[in-house]
Amino acid sequence: MKPASPHTPLAERLRPRQLSEVIGQPQVLGPGKPLRLAFESGQPHSCILWGPPGTGKTTIARLMAQAFDAQFIAISAVLGGVKDIREAVELAEKARDSLTPQRTIVFVDEVHRFNKAQQDAFLPHVESGLFTFVGATTENPSFEVNSALLSRATGYVLQPLTPDDLKQIVAKAQALQALPAIENDAIERLVAYADGDARRLLNTLEQLAITAAQAQVETITDAWLIATLGQQMRRYDKGGEQFYDTISALHKSVRGSDPDAALYWLVRMLDGGPNRGISRGASCAWRGRTLAWPTRARCRSPAKRRKRMSA
Repeated sequence: MKPASPHTPLAERLRPRQLSEVIGQPQVLGPGKPLRLAFESGQPHSCILWGPPGTGKTTIARLMAQAFDAQFIAISAVLGGVKDIREAVELAEKARDSLTPQRTIVFVDEVHRFNKAQQDAFLPHVESGLFTFVGATTENPSFEVNSALLSRATGYVLQPLTPDDLKQIVAKAQALQALPAIENDAIERLVAYADGDARRLLNTLEQLAITAAQAQVETITDAWLIATLGQQMRRYDKGGEQFYDTISALHKSVRGSDPDAALYWLVRMLDGGPNRGISRGASCAWRGRTLAWPTRARCRSPAKRRKRMSA
């Protein structure tokens, strides 16, 4: 494989070229785990990779094609349609019927964006074994993917990368001399900023490297990092999994009378900015006022707390 050009985006330069280079996801890629066993056996199977952005869904699909010496066809469900599926079928048939038959892996990114008819178009070809279907989604497949397709594909849940995983990625970028020296405090802040998203981390590192070169900064300090990044925006979608997960966490914290957790999730929602979620949180606190009294008391002003205690 040709070495990546220095003009190639950092995320692509650091993309794993073999399974041993993948960082994170031990629950599916660790020794003895089902996806690792599929790689080692040489027998691919259709699957759906569910996880937040930047957790390696596309990378795993590409590695599958490489490990199984298969033709790799990528379809974006955001831009594609039935026409793209038909073209993929034609290419898979040509690869199967050629003088040197080859497997085909069809990778569908954001598969939850396809409607029922589009998802159903894969069924006969997955059943016949014409190609191996690999779907990637950031939404719960149980709600967003047809049950017929789900029954023909194994589901794997990918988790956000841990801080240690993200620090390994920073170390790899430094090994490539893709960024100047960086203080440990700055690395810690970058890891927190990435919030488990490897792509977000790599894009930020690339942006910092360009900015540092223009400003002739030799060492990235924590103070310079704060000034450069500006306001930190948490990953927070207004209508998807993360939105409802955060609301659920707030509700459970309030009802469980855990003030610190409730305040933490409330601040996460304020940071994301969805007023609808805040109103739901307030509604939950009112309905559960008896169980949640310690949380409500913690949220009062000091003067009101003293008045309550003296009454």
